[in-house]
Amino acid sequence: MRAWLEAMMRVRDPNFRVDPKLSGHALWAALRSRWSARLRSARMLGHGRLPAGLMLGRGVQFFNPRDITWGRHNIVGDYSYVHALGPGSLVFGDGAGAGCFCRIVTSVQFNDVTGFIRLGRNSWIGDGSHLGGAGGLEIGDDTFTGQYVTFHPENHRFDDPHQLMRLQGVTRKGIKVGRNCWIGAKVTIMDGVTIGDHCVIAAGAVVTRDVPPDSVAAGVPAKVIRTLEPSTV
Repeated sequence: MRAWLEAMMRVRDPNFRVDPKLSGHALWAALRSRWSARLRSARMLGHGRLPAGLMLGRGVQFFNPRDITWGRHNIVGDYSYVHALGPGSLVFGDGAGAGCFCRIVTSVQFNDVTGFIRLGRNSWIGDGSHLGGAGGLEIGDDTFTGQYVTFHPENHRFDDPHQLMRLQGVTRKGIKVGRNCWIGAKVTIMDGVTIGDHCVIAAGAVVTRDVPPDSVAAGVPAKVIRTLEPSTV
């Protein structure tokens, strides 16, 4: 059982080793959970495909799954909602995944189908996170987030005092996050932001402006508090 579990986990982490303290009962529970998630992916056959290695948690809901582009070995956690609107609007790179109770929504504007979300290879979205794609959202390879992170690539206009805010339209500049980034729990990233490669965003930050590569940013609004040594990977 240990060998099977290690083989499954090494798809995303080639250095994975099962802790020897893990009991046989725990190993069996882990394998059963993963095999069940793999079996659930058979529901994609009803939409004309069966992505290689896809694992779906319990209660995952889809809107228009035919427009999702899957990679290999993707994961969607329990009770997440995944929404695609338009061909190529939602792309999972190989090994990309999302935890439980995530909401991944490309766009809800049926009169303006322009949104997209692209998750890079081996990127991971933490439990309870919200990914909006109305203005476009790109997350680079090997970038991962903590729980309850939200991305908002759209903003409501409110400059006209003589018109209801909800009727003033929106601005959409999009969000781009580089590769090899770590975004802490409960971070909020607003429209128009670009985060460079090899960055760390501290938990609870609200990112309203660009963060240059090799930076640590923290605070509300987020500011660069440290520069990292450039990554060699």
